[in-house]
Amino acid sequence: MSDRVFATYEIETAFPLEQAAATMAGEQSTGTFVRVPGETDALREAHAARVEALEELGEVSAPSLPGSGLPKNGGDGKRRRARVTLSWPTSNFGLSLPNLLATINGNLSELKAFSGLRLVDVTLPPAFLTRYQGPQFGVAGTRRLAGVYDRPMIGTIIKPSVGLSPEATAEQVRALVEAGVDFIKDDELQADGPHCPFEARISAVMRVINDHADKTGKKVMFAANLTGEMDEMLARHDHVLREGGTCIMASMNSIGLPAMKMLRAHAQLPIHGHRNGWGMLGRSPAIGMSYIAFQKLWRLAGIDHTHVNGIDNKFCESNESVIASARECLTPMFPAPHAGCEIMPVFSSGQSARQVPATFAALGSTNLIFAAGGGIMAHPGGPGAGVRALQQAWEAAVAGVDQAEAASQAPELRDALAAFAG
Repeated sequence: MSDRVFATYEIETAFPLEQAAATMAGEQSTGTFVRVPGETDALREAHAARVEALEELGEVSAPSLPGSGLPKNGGDGKRRRARVTLSWPTSNFGLSLPNLLATINGNLSELKAFSGLRLVDVTLPPAFLTRYQGPQFGVAGTRRLAGVYDRPMIGTIIKPSVGLSPEATAEQVRALVEAGVDFIKDDELQADGPHCPFEARISAVMRVINDHADKTGKKVMFAANLTGEMDEMLARHDHVLREGGTCIMASMNSIGLPAMKMLRAHAQLPIHGHRNGWGMLGRSPAIGMSYIAFQKLWRLAGIDHTHVNGIDNKFCESNESVIASARECLTPMFPAPHAGCEIMPVFSSGQSARQVPATFAALGSTNLIFAAGGGIMAHPGGPGAGVRALQQAWEAAVAGVDQAEAASQAPELRDALAAFAG
């Protein structure tokens, strides 16, 4: 397999497309705004980025982003969109994700020649696996720890996000584990606030989870948000491990790729990668990067789960984008016999039993965590009925049974569909 990295972009420019693509390649490898003495033909041959593909996508009537320029001759007055694939030799940056990121997503977005430039995909050579461990648990290991093998894991989030004491958090966990949930996570806003210190919260929560496991044999997975400075995160991981926990969580954009790599090297537990802040990178179709590209870097760095939003969610992301992200999480990054680095996609954001049929029909897999907050806690029959409604919804979807028909035989599902109708 090639030792080159391939990155695909969608661009918008008033410049001739071939010239614009060449500008991208030069800016992110050997070139600058003028040829310099050290830029020999031999150096360019060894290190210059290549334009591997260029496909015109159409014209736009106005620039999508401010600050873009025109060719010196004014151009033809048109702005064109295109899909461009560039490649680089790994010798330009080494097997380093931070330095790779500076290459594939560096100054490109600031170039005046473009009124739109978005990274949509990246393909890495397996050589990166010699330096990055990838997920330690992934789908199979997560299922093993949760004891859930033949259906999606049903999850939820501690709410309210902040303001609860360790004791109040533990009482909410008690209600949830008794309801039959498989997975609970801290909210990304709650890590180590003075009203709910990390160690006190996790100790209180794990007393409840361990007691429930002793009584029932079912150990609920709790994703403990340990986001913080590097030394704090390592110590917090160790506290979770001592208390018998089975998962940790970190906000990916807050800690960065190098910290995730170090956390993965230290961890003995699955890492739940929370993507908060990704909207700044991904919301605009004219700039930033797609989640397809984004999650590949974090999978390689070592996360085991990540959020992909949800069908008919409360945020801005389309259903098509959500499903594409989830499919990518389950698709190997590298060909056999190399590790594929597949991870568990987490569906969340305004989810209830109502979205289950569409989720399964689109994804075609039960390898996911289906996290519902209000969809469980606001069920008219209580949290236990909320969990059962989700389980019933998934059983029907997998069996190919119409949801309305299934609800006629399942009162919890029937009540959920009525409660979350709009």
